Amino acid sequence: MIDREYIHKVLQAGKNPSMDEIKRILLKAKKREKLNHLDIAILLNAHEKEQIEEIYEIAGQLKDEIYGKRIVIFAPLYISNYCINNCKYCGYKRDNKFPRLKLTQEEIKHQAINLEKLGHKRLALEVGESPTETPIDYVLESIKTIYDNSSIRRINVNIAATTVEDYKKLHEVGIGTYILFQETYDRPTFEAMHPKSLKGNYDYHLSAFDRAFEAGIEDLGAGVLFGLYKYKNEVLGLIIHNEYLEKKHGVGFHTISVPRLKKAEGMDLEDYPHIITDEQFKRLVTILRLAVPYIGIILSTRETEEIRKDLIDHGISQVSAGSKTDVGGYHDEDEENIAPDQFELSDERSVLDITKDLMNHGYIPSYCTACYRKGRVGDRFMQLAKSGEIGLICEPNALMTLTEYLMDYGDQELTKKGLKFVFSHAETIKNQSVKEKLKTNIFRIIKGERDLFF
Repeated sequence: MIDREYIHKVLQAGKNPSMDEIKRILLKAKKREKLNHLDIAILLNAHEKEQIEEIYEIAGQLKDEIYGKRIVIFAPLYISNYCINNCKYCGYKRDNKFPRLKLTQEEIKHQAINLEKLGHKRLALEVGESPTETPIDYVLESIKTIYDNSSIRRINVNIAATTVEDYKKLHEVGIGTYILFQETYDRPTFEAMHPKSLKGNYDYHLSAFDRAFEAGIEDLGAGVLFGLYKYKNEVLGLIIHNEYLEKKHGVGFHTISVPRLKKAEGMDLEDYPHIITDEQFKRLVTILRLAVPYIGIILSTRETEEIRKDLIDHGISQVSAGSKTDVGGYHDEDEENIAPDQFELSDERSVLDITKDLMNHGYIPSYCTACYRKGRVGDRFMQLAKSGEIGLICEPNALMTLTEYLMDYGDQELTKKGLKFVFSHAETIKNQSVKEKLKTNIFRIIKGERDLFF
């Protein structure tokens, strides 16, 4: 699937592009025509300021046309830092010596309730790889605990590559997206980064999504840890992997995450020669938006507030908010942190502050989980997205979940300002019947009803 030499040759062929070449490719992107590998390589190799600014502009336009002003909000929940792997870049690696921690089901329930109090409805469950401490039954029980004891409506799961049988169990328990980062698509780098580790089997890791599809999971979240290898090669690796899945299974990634390598315990950033600049990071995000316009792109709190604001304008459609990357991190104020973070965070704003800031910039913070619960997943979701019909569903749902948030978690000032914002956006809905039903539902939510959606 991933031919290292082929990627190198394509990037070489795309060097020193002219402005005419850039404009030709951007015209294809504006029309939402599929970009080929050479097109993507040419965009990655753009070097003149005018070329780069044009890429940013078209990516922003495309993102706005497809996703409108909604930004999906979620939070990670770390339930164990036991790990048998020795990934060089990770704070939870085996060689790091600290007291390991695994939450009990009662503690997981408490974490879910605390996340609910912040306004979250969508979680990404994070679990280190340890077959003895955190077997699949522990993960399944944890998912059930969260669903049964909180108003969390969607749990995406980030666990190590596993078997078809285990993926079937995850599917049956009702997960949202199965998330697995390839970390790097460069085989020698992957093997060097995961020494003497169960995770170090490149082919088994890369083929995990095939097994997930076989098990019935249709929403898959990919990602690269940018900074482990050359970012241009990694972008093409993501595109080739997505195309492979589309050809074999009829649908590719549901989301792509774009984490950058950050300082963690037991590693030194100076040992990594492929750390990328802010400008390179913005370039790769915008090119991904042009290359895979209908795939959600996720940005975490690894990035600063300033970078997150900029990239939301140019391609990002989902962000984490109020995140904690330590096990049991969502504790009461009088409790102390007892576990280390997996990596350093750069945006430590609260969920409330991020919600306010998004609204101040004209965006609709969305806590929606309706597509997953209505069966709009996999190829059904992509069909709606490509037809443009998803906008008739997602924007109204975003406004209804924002209304819920305002009524349940907003302060007096935000609630007053926010409801004005909600009704103003509701008036922009072009379909008259959808608009009228939306406005009716907003009033129902204000009066106390919950979980209304299209």
